[in-house]
Amino acid sequence: MKILVCDGLHESGLELLRSTEGMEVDAPDQWSAEQITKELPRYDALVVRSRTNVTAQMLDRGERLRVIGRAGTGVDNVDVPAASSRGILVMNTPGANAMAAAEHTVALMLALARHVPQASQSVKEGKWEKKRFMGTELYEQTLGIIGLGRIGSIVADRAIGMGMEVIGYDPYLTPEATAIRGVHWTELDELYSRSDFITLHTPETKETQNIINRSSLAKMRPGTRIINCARGGLIDEEALFEALQKGHIAGAALEVFST
Repeated sequence: MKILVCDGLHESGLELLRSTEGMEVDAPDQWSAEQITKELPRYDALVVRSRTNVTAQMLDRGERLRVIGRAGTGVDNVDVPAASSRGILVMNTPGANAMAAAEHTVALMLALARHVPQASQSVKEGKWEKKRFMGTELYEQTLGIIGLGRIGSIVADRAIGMGMEVIGYDPYLTPEATAIRGVHWTELDELYSRSDFITLHTPETKETQNIINRSSLAKMRPGTRIINCARGGLIDEEALFEALQKGHIAGAALEVFST
C-alpha cells in the first residue's frame, strides 16, 4: 500500500506506518494542492491534517485511493460525500489532540488577559512598562464557550477550576447535558451579551462559517475578548479587525486563520 502523508506528521507517526509490513510511505514537504492532485493516482491512502483541502476535483484523480485519514479532530477539510461516492473511506482521530488544544486555548486566554506577548516584546526592546500592561483577572469573569465537545468540555473544566463562570452553546447538547459539565447552557445571543471571554470549539460548516461576524460582534459587551483555536473560517476577520480598531472588542487570540 502506497501512502501519501501531507501537512507534516510527527516522526513517531511516520515510523509507525513505515514499520508496518506492506506499507510504503511518502511524506513530502508541503506539497501544493496542484502537486498532490498530480501525484495522487499513485497512492492507495492519503493522510492529511488541517492545511490540505481534499476536494472532489482532487479525488477525481485518485483512481487507486481507498482511504483518507484526517490526523486530527473533524473532517471539514475533506469532501466526504465525494469520497463516499467513490467508495473511499474517510476516518479521523477524534480526541487525539483534545487535551493539547484545550490547554493551548487556556494558554492563549491567559496571554490575552495579561498582555503576555506585548509585554514580552516590550522588555526585549529594553523597556519596563508595568502600568501599560496591567492585566485582567480571569477569576469571576464569564467565559462563553461555543461548542461543548471534547475540547470545549476540557476548557470548561479548566476555567471552572480558575473560578470563572462558564456558559455555553451547543445545538447538539441539552441544557441537562451541559449542566453535568458544570456549564450553564444559553442561546447564542445571550452568550454574546453576557461573556467577558468567548472561545470557539466547533468544526467549520455552513452553519458555523463566520459565526463571529459584524452582527454577533455588535451584540457583545464592550471589552469582550475572543479566542479561536478551532477553525479560521469561524470568524469574519475583517469584521473582527474593525471591532478591535474601534475598541469594542478588547483583544483577540487566534491560532487559526481563514488563509
